[in-house]
Amino acid sequence: MEERRSYADLHEHLARLDAAGQLYRIDAPVNKDTELHPLVRWQFRGGIAEKDRKAFLFTHVVDSKAVRYDMPVAVGVFAANPEIYRIGMNVERLDEIGAAWSRAIANPIPPRIVARAPVHDIVITGEALLTQGLDSLPIPISTPGFDAAPYLTMTGVNTKDPDSGIQNMGTYRGHLKGATRLGMMMLANVRAGGLEHWKKHAKAKTRMSIAVVLGAPPLVAFQGPQKLRPDLDELSVAGGLAGEPIHVVKAKTVDLLVPAEAEIIIEGTVDPAYLEPEGPFGESHGYVALEDYNLLIDVSAITRRRDAVLTSIISQVTPSESSVVKKLAYEPMFLAHLRDTLGIKGIKRVAMHEPLTNLRRFVFLQFAQGVPRSEVWRALYGVLTLQAIVGKFVIAVNDDIDPDNPDSVFWAMSYRCNPIEDTHVVPFRDAGHAPRMEEVASLESALLIDATLKHPMPPLALPKKEFMENAKALWERLGLPALKPETPWHGYSMGDWTEEWDGNAMAATRGDWQQRDESYRQRRKSGVVPNTPARIVEDKDNG
Repeated sequence: MEERRSYADLHEHLARLDAAGQLYRIDAPVNKDTELHPLVRWQFRGGIAEKDRKAFLFTHVVDSKAVRYDMPVAVGVFAANPEIYRIGMNVERLDEIGAAWSRAIANPIPPRIVARAPVHDIVITGEALLTQGLDSLPIPISTPGFDAAPYLTMTGVNTKDPDSGIQNMGTYRGHLKGATRLGMMMLANVRAGGLEHWKKHAKAKTRMSIAVVLGAPPLVAFQGPQKLRPDLDELSVAGGLAGEPIHVVKAKTVDLLVPAEAEIIIEGTVDPAYLEPEGPFGESHGYVALEDYNLLIDVSAITRRRDAVLTSIISQVTPSESSVVKKLAYEPMFLAHLRDTLGIKGIKRVAMHEPLTNLRRFVFLQFAQGVPRSEVWRALYGVLTLQAIVGKFVIAVNDDIDPDNPDSVFWAMSYRCNPIEDTHVVPFRDAGHAPRMEEVASLESALLIDATLKHPMPPLALPKKEFMENAKALWERLGLPALKPETPWHGYSMGDWTEEWDGNAMAATRGDWQQRDESYRQRRKSGVVPNTPARIVEDKDNG
C-alpha cells in the first residue's frame, strides 16, 4: 500500500495537465533519435506564443534501428509554459511562485523514509543490466546532427557530501555510452554541488555513489535547476514546497535516499581516478558544448515504476523549457534578495532576458519613479552578489519602461543614460555557463562587452536543418498549430566543428552511438580535472 501524500507524482501531474488542456498526446510513431525533440522544438522556434506552448506525451516511441520502446516519453511537462510550471508548483497564481520558494527555503521539511516505493516496482541489477540497461530506455537525442549520443536531460542527480553526509540534487546532462556506462558533466563554472562532492572523493581516492532520478514529482524535479546553498538538502526544500515530508527510500545498491514516487532511478558509482571524453551536446547557453573530459558512472542498478514514463526537457537555444524553469524561480528570488535581504527601496521587479541570451546575461531592474540614485546603484551591485554567474549586463529602468520589450529598454538607454556618468564596469567576474572559446580568458566583466563573433565558435545548439525540416513535415501531418518559423530555427556550424564530431553525431541519429564505446575507453585519462577540453589534453599528448 502506497503511503498517503498530498503532493502530485508525475502521473498525477500529467492528469492535471490534461484536464487543464495543457497536454498533447501523440500516439503516432515518433523516432526518438531524429524526430522527437525537433518536433517539440518547433513550438519554441515556430512563432507560437508562450501561452500556447504545451506538454507532449509520446506513446509510440521508436528509434533509428526500428526498435519500439515499451515506455512513453514526456517532454515539456515541467515548464513548456509558465502555466504548466504553476500547476507543478501547486499554487493558484503565477505571482505566488516566488513566495512559495522563499517560504520553502526558509522552512525546509526533511524527507521521510517509507516502506513502499513505486520506483522499486522493477529492479534491474547484475547481468540483467546487459540486456535491460541504459540502452533499453527511450532516451532521446536532444540536438540531432550535433549530439554525440542520446542524453539524459531533466535529471535529479543525487550525491552525498562525504564529510557532512548532506545530500545534493543537481540537474546535469548524461551521455549514454553503453548499457552500463553513463558519462556525466557537472559544471565547474556554476559551482555544481555534485562536483564539490567529487573533488572530496578524488582527494580521498574513494568511489562516489550517485543516483540519477528521472521523472520525479514536480516539486522535487524543480529542485535541480534551482541553485541553493550547499548545506541545504534539496529534498527538504521540496518538502517545504509540499508542506509535508517528501517520501524517500534507500537506493538498492548505493547509500543514498531517492524519491519513492520517481519514475526511474539510475544507480551507480564514479571512480574519481579516471575521466573520459563526454560530448558534444547542445547546451543551455545555446551553443554546442564540445568534448570535455568528465565523469563516468558505472551503473549498478536501474529501478523503475511498472508504468514508468521517461521525462526529457527542451533546453539549448532559449526560450526553452529549461529557461522557463529558471526564469520563474530566479526572478522572484533575485527580487527578494534585493528588496528583503539588502533592503533596497523602490525596487518593483527583476526581469531576466530570455530569448537567445539565456537569462543570466541581461538583468533588468525596474524601479518606482523618484528612487534615490544611491538605491539604484546598491541594487545594480547587489545583483552581482547573489550568484557569481548572473549579471553581465545589469540595467536599471523606471516603471514606465517594459523590461520585456528591448525597444523600450533601448529607448531608456538612449535618452536617460549618459555613459560617462551612468555606467560602471566591474572586472573579475566569473565567465559562467558559456560556449567554449579557447582564445577567450576565463574571467569576464559586468556591463559592456562586444559580443560579435571574433573567433570560431561551436555550432548553434539546434538540430540540423534536415531534422528540423523533417520534424516540421511531421508536425504538419499531425495537424498541430500553424508554425511561424523564427530565425534561427536550425543549427549550423560557426567554424569550431570537426568532421569527426560531425560523423559521430550523424551516426548517433542512426542509432550507432554505442560503437564508439571502446574508443572512449582507449582515450581514458587520469590526472585531469572535469571540464578539461579533450583536444587540449590530446594535443598535448601528441606534442
